[in-house]
Amino acid sequence: MTTMTMQPPDVSWLCGEYSEDHYSFIYVRATPEEVVARLGGHWAGFQPGPFPDDPDDDYPDRDGPLGVTAIGDWTFVFDTDWLGTDPNVIRKLSKGTRLVSQAALGVKCIDYFYWCEDGEIRFCFEHDEGYPMDPPAELAPTMAEIDRLYPPLVRPHDGPAFLLVEHLTGIRPTERLLKGSTLMWGVVPEPARP
Repeated sequence: MTTMTMQPPDVSWLCGEYSEDHYSFIYVRATPEEVVARLGGHWAGFQPGPFPDDPDDDYPDRDGPLGVTAIGDWTFVFDTDWLGTDPNVIRKLSKGTRLVSQAALGVKCIDYFYWCEDGEIRFCFEHDEGYPMDPPAELAPTMAEIDRLYPPLVRPHDGPAFLLVEHLTGIRPTERLLKGSTLMWGVVPEPARP
């Protein structure tokens, strides 16, 4: 039996300039062009730019652009709104593939986390609801390791969500990785509300 050796990630950079702003990170195992097309956007209209240093100053509008970049076989999406918390959107994006989404507004202790496979939500954490779904067996070792590394009732944005992302995608979303990436920025239509 293999022993897990997870290390808590450094999320201090998100507790600084991002502590009073929300952030939404979406990871989809697909190309950036495929992700933008599934969101109804046009890849030709996207332009390169950096990861934002201060999301509130750089993109103050709720309907601002989103940034996408390839990380290995995955597309990372930085969303300036709460797109990654819309179940209809994430189900659509995960058709035929895997999606992991995390969003937080640290100053208000608001957290969301989703893991989807082929249009099905396999696990989620929503705001103050706790874990409304029992974690599937595939996550049991990771959840046990998170329980070992963190005190009870720690908020997902303080580290656990990032360990779940790493387990499910193989990506450790560090400040160096994300801020060192060039993103393609553009606008996609607002999703239709049911």
